This record gives sequence, structure tokens and C-alpha cells, in this order.
Amino acid sequence: MDINELVKVTTRAWSFRILALLHDGVPGRQAALLTASGAGRTAFGQSLQHLLTLELVERNPGHGHPLRPEYRLTGRGAQMAVIASGVEKAVNGQAEAVLLRRMWTLPILTVAQQPRYFSEIKTSLAPITDRALSMSLGNLEGQGWINRSVDPAIRPARAQYVVAQAGAEISQVLAFA
Repeated sequence: MDINELVKVTTRAWSFRILALLHDGVPGRQAALLTASGAGRTAFGQSLQHLLTLELVERNPGHGHPLRPEYRLTGRGAQMAVIASGVEKAVNGQAEAVLLRRMWTLPILTVAQQPRYFSEIKTSLAPITDRALSMSLGNLEGQGWINRSVDPAIRPARAQYVVAQAGAEISQVLAFA
């Protein structure tokens, strides 16, 4: 999977969840998707509009009311939805689901499949700021999805990050994309 496309999709919190729900057979009507996702109306609407803009989802012609349209996956959207569904299935519990909705979680897990230094991760995810990367790595480490190790023999000491536990499972799903 192209890392830049993953970054674009995950800029909205509920985008990946909506794709997974459509893949898993939830009807494409807005009310059904909203209820199944558990998102707030505003965030859900922004995420759905984002998916329409990225052309991963489209209105289903001839179905639904003009004010309550029905949506379906496009060809590219169906490919991304398979990945999204696999990622959703690798996550257990509400705390992990919340972390999964954060913007940089999936791109960082994709990049950190092999041990990487902070600067290498930052270079791979060009638009990320130092602060966003630092906070995301801290959250992922706190959840146990990333291991941080420092080799005391190297001067100056540099931390390396690599996926672990559920983070490794999620990164495996993303690697097969």
C-alpha cells in the first residue's frame, strides 16, 4: 500500500471504520452506517465526505432518497475496505479502537515494521511534525503497539522503534496490501 494514500485516508477519524463497515455488509445508508460506527454526526459526515472526495466511496445511483442517499464502495475503495476490515478485526477493546482512529497511528505502524529511528520515521511520513510524531509514538508505546529501545553503546544515544503485539498484527494486515 502506498503510504501517502494511507495518510490521506486516515486524516479523518472515522474513514477507516466506515470502509470496514461497508466491507462487512452494513447497508450503505447514512443512518445505518452512523449507528454502526458509533461516531458523532459531524465527525461521521466529515469522514464520509472525505471518502467521497478521495473517490473511495460513491453515491449508489438509483438508490436512496436525494436527502438520504445510499453509498457504495468504488473499485479502489473496495481494496482499501478489505484492509480496513482486517485492521478492525485485529483490534480488541475500546481503548485500542480509539487509538486506531488517530491520524498517524496506521501510517506509523506501517513504517515501523522494521526497527526505525525517529528521523527515519519522520522522513517516511513527510507531512508529520516532530510533535505529532513524538506524541503518536508515546501513545503507541503506552498501548504496547510499539517497542522503544535505546542502545547505550551508540553515542549519542538514539531510540529505535518497532511494532509489537497488536501493532505487529495490524502492521501485517497493512503489509499485505
